[in-house]
Amino acid sequence: MTEILNGKVLAKTIRDKARIRVEAMETPPGLAVILIGENPASQLYVRLKMEAAKEVGIYVERHECPADISTEDAIAKVQELNERKDINGILVQLPLPGNQDTDAIIRAIMPIKDVDGFHTENRRLLLASAPNLVPPTALSLMRLIQATRIPLRGKTAVILGNSQIFAEPIIELLRDAGVVATFVPKNAEGLATITRAADILIVAVGMANFVTADMVKPSAVVLDVGANKSGDKTIGDVSESVVGHAGFISPVPGGVGPLTVAYLLLNVIKAMELQERLRG
Repeated sequence: MTEILNGKVLAKTIRDKARIRVEAMETPPGLAVILIGENPASQLYVRLKMEAAKEVGIYVERHECPADISTEDAIAKVQELNERKDINGILVQLPLPGNQDTDAIIRAIMPIKDVDGFHTENRRLLLASAPNLVPPTALSLMRLIQATRIPLRGKTAVILGNSQIFAEPIIELLRDAGVVATFVPKNAEGLATITRAADILIVAVGMANFVTADMVKPSAVVLDVGANKSGDKTIGDVSESVVGHAGFISPVPGGVGPLTVAYLLLNVIKAMELQERLRG
């Protein structure tokens, strides 16, 4: 029987912890969210993040930009927020809708304000085992894996996705836990054979029902990062056929998403603490 990994319950504990930490501060941390364009999914994610931030007492601003904004103007907006002492965290909602240079815009964020943990400096620090701000998605995946309570040392993991950059911090955190993890693109030859060998399968391909039961090792831990629209529903990258076959599975919605938002809030708090330490 497959055990469902309830991210909502775990996220509530983390959000409660964030609220207590903010209440103990003289001044609340500040978060700025940059939203480029009018993608409905991005609008929804930004709204959820802002609601969660306000709920724990974080000051939050939403900066909307047109879909055709130039990379230079987007960078100028980031740099303006970099200079503000009341803004401790900056988040650019991805993916971007136009021809903007995503990497250049992310690099413009001060690493110490990069609460998504995507900046090359934050990735370098994580790989050097000296992390500042770790991507919230990676932290949420590790929390769900820990919730299974299975021994991790010696296990194998496959991160099935579209981006090596997305996979890097997850691979690093898994390595620290004794798990041998590998990134595999969705068009890899012999994909089903590769995924079936994994004790832990993390799926982030952005394609509804992409992973089916025949691609999953019996008793494996399956974590679904996908969020695809199907009418009024949000469905994951993992087919319902995997339920009853895998040992553990994270649902969509209610799995990775709520935890990722919760860890984002902790990153905003951590960013403020790091900045205050630097100011002495």
